[in-house]
Amino acid sequence: IIGTPPVDRLAIRTYVSEFDTVTIREALLREHYRGGQSFYVVPRVSDLPEIEAFLKEQLPELTYVVAHGQMAAGELDDRMNAFYDGKFDVLLATTIVESGLDIPTANTMIVHRADMFGLSQLYQIRGRVGRSKTRAYAYLTTKPRAKLTAMAEKRLRVLGSLDSLGAGFTLASQDLDIRGAGNLLGEEQSGQMRDVGFELYQSMLEEAISKIKSGQLEGLSEEDGQWAPQINLGVPVLIPEAYVPDLDVRLGLYRRLSGLTTKVELEGFAAELIDRFGALPREVNTLMLVVRIKAMCKRAGIAKLDGGPKGATIQFHNDKFAAPEGLVAFIHDQRGLAKVKDNKIVVRRDWKKDSDKIKGAFAIARDLAEKIIEKKKKTRASS
Repeated sequence: IIGTPPVDRLAIRTYVSEFDTVTIREALLREHYRGGQSFYVVPRVSDLPEIEAFLKEQLPELTYVVAHGQMAAGELDDRMNAFYDGKFDVLLATTIVESGLDIPTANTMIVHRADMFGLSQLYQIRGRVGRSKTRAYAYLTTKPRAKLTAMAEKRLRVLGSLDSLGAGFTLASQDLDIRGAGNLLGEEQSGQMRDVGFELYQSMLEEAISKIKSGQLEGLSEEDGQWAPQINLGVPVLIPEAYVPDLDVRLGLYRRLSGLTTKVELEGFAAELIDRFGALPREVNTLMLVVRIKAMCKRAGIAKLDGGPKGATIQFHNDKFAAPEGLVAFIHDQRGLAKVKDNKIVVRRDWKKDSDKIKGAFAIARDLAEKIIEKKKKTRASS
């Protein structure tokens, strides 16, 4: 049942709260008495009996029909058509309703355990109501007295704040901010797409691929420096939303930061942040240090640095040492706490806190870079 929503639709009123019997009963009865129908969506088929019992006990005056994806196709079609024809007040279903339904008379949505859904999924489910001129209501309920995860709280807070029509781009931006956009400081992300738009980016990508295939573009191999170290320390590395509330500004700062390499550049960037937003929080200080570690790793030819409570492992780019003498000198200086194992350098440490881990990784990257660069200079001078 597919249709195009009218241009004069009203924004959906969205409420996020713990499951409350009185609130849900009033919401469903209000829709019934104004001549409409309601959706009741649950995340799993196993949740259906619990809600069925609730409807039978608390709302005996309403009729309902159950629908889920494990039903036979013919039975499911009959039930959906019966609801569309107005034979039932409530459609109790799983997420099969999230796209394609256009039922103008259905204008109340109850979502059970909304914290178990994704952000875009909740947005699609909520969009099944409000398909006419009638004001629609959506109730996103959570388990009573149960603590939500930080991610679930963010998702529900974002959806509750989107109370205007055409909020798709805002939703996508918030979803990007919550889940992340890949390795912002490495080579896996595609930051240019946001700047130029998806279609132009696709066109530029196709053009570049065709030039590479035809041999017009050369010198793009990893040997020529087109690679980025991966730093994995297991600590929060971000610009917090509480520090820089505006999403676009935050993404712009990430883009600028990814291009900084020297200590002077980073100190200038930090001074600008302090001037604009106030004292740097711990996460931003950590981010600055990780960027400096990344720059040192690039100078030392380190492709990957993994840090944990017991030390760090270091893997060189293409398993090649730019200056073997420098590496030998570094291992010697570690006094038995570093060794070569499976083309990796294993450095043993005892880092009890995240701050120790960051400072330790910084020191290791710095010492390696200094040793390797020093040996390179001596080699060039002697030659």
